Amino acid sequence: MAKAQQALPEELIVEILSWVPVKPLMRFKCVSKTWNSLIFHPTFVKLHLQRSSTNTHVLLTPEEEEDPPDDDEKVTDGLQRAATPCSVLRLLEENPSPAPHDDHYQFNDVYSFVGSCNGLICLRFFTVSGRGNFEYWVRFWNPATRITSQESPHLRLRRRDYMLLEDYVKFGFGYDDVSDTYKVVALVFNTKSQNWEVKVHCMGDTCWINILTCPAFPISRRLLDGHLVSGTVNWLAFRMLGIDYEWNNVTVHQLVIFSYDLKKETFKYLSMPDGVSQVPDYPPKIGVLKGCLSLSYTHRRRTHFVVWLMRQFGVEKSWTRLLNVSYLNFQLSPTNELDWLPTTPLCISENDDMMLLANCVYDEFVLHNRRDNRIDSIGNFDGKVPMCSHGYVPSLVLPYCN
Repeated sequence: MAKAQQALPEELIVEILSWVPVKPLMRFKCVSKTWNSLIFHPTFVKLHLQRSSTNTHVLLTPEEEEDPPDDDEKVTDGLQRAATPCSVLRLLEENPSPAPHDDHYQFNDVYSFVGSCNGLICLRFFTVSGRGNFEYWVRFWNPATRITSQESPHLRLRRRDYMLLEDYVKFGFGYDDVSDTYKVVALVFNTKSQNWEVKVHCMGDTCWINILTCPAFPISRRLLDGHLVSGTVNWLAFRMLGIDYEWNNVTVHQLVIFSYDLKKETFKYLSMPDGVSQVPDYPPKIGVLKGCLSLSYTHRRRTHFVVWLMRQFGVEKSWTRLLNVSYLNFQLSPTNELDWLPTTPLCISENDDMMLLANCVYDEFVLHNRRDNRIDSIGNFDGKVPMCSHGYVPSLVLPYCN
């Protein structure tokens, strides 16, 4: 192997290895010290990521925070319980199942998934300190290389200064390609100034930085963490309402998407699609499908499930309705006990013909074929699969700064 390695020009070795998936590259580290250094060199990592970007996966994660394990529960793979990277093709063709790996991390604090970007996953943790104050911190995890960062600096919020209820502390995660920095965004509500504050932690830094303040407005209680699209983090929000809003008082014109730009460190509001004429009975969900911002909700009459896609981010006229399917196709009907019909879009095929959804009533994956408007069940959650999806590409990106 050493002779073969020496016989090839270094440029050719780099070219060949840059097309190799992450898993075998982790084995190739043992070939030589040179290969080990090459595989984690920043230039090679970026080249490999660029060439892996078409190998699209979906990361399925819990919508709710993960509770710490019981003292007598032996957890040898807590992350595998909560995250399931799957190829989009396999998700659309067969029943998803967790990708096997042998990480041995045990997190004893409550944690949840903030987001995924370039193969890195951001995990948020928190604890309640003295006098009911909250402390938040994050860790970065690369499932492909099985490398996890140390704890970030703690973001300490005093109860006398901030609203510490879940509805008023939001997080987001993404990459700023201008500064070549991975950033975690914390959106917190200051009770003294009655404004939102945007605090940012850059991976590898020793602190959180106060970036800007925003006027008081409600952000959907249904969505804790923002969704990353085109270098922005996005939440469903409501303009011209008091911070303690009632959903029944919301109008269509008050529904907006609050978008924070990681590069410019500015924010703006995005309007709803023109085709949304009525406020749904339950707040819509925003998400990401094929790298585009999506909006999904149950029609006000509770007869149809609707999905919109913003094909060109920031261009409100590019909203396109992808799905408007009757709940009769799901063999569901509203009841007094079930006053909304929870469904979540997870991913969509390249030609938009097939969409994978999570049917939360029967805990099953369903596949909608747009060509013949048919819905088929393709497997159950098995009690451990989540209700949120994130774009995911296996990469060599290190979860800390070199």
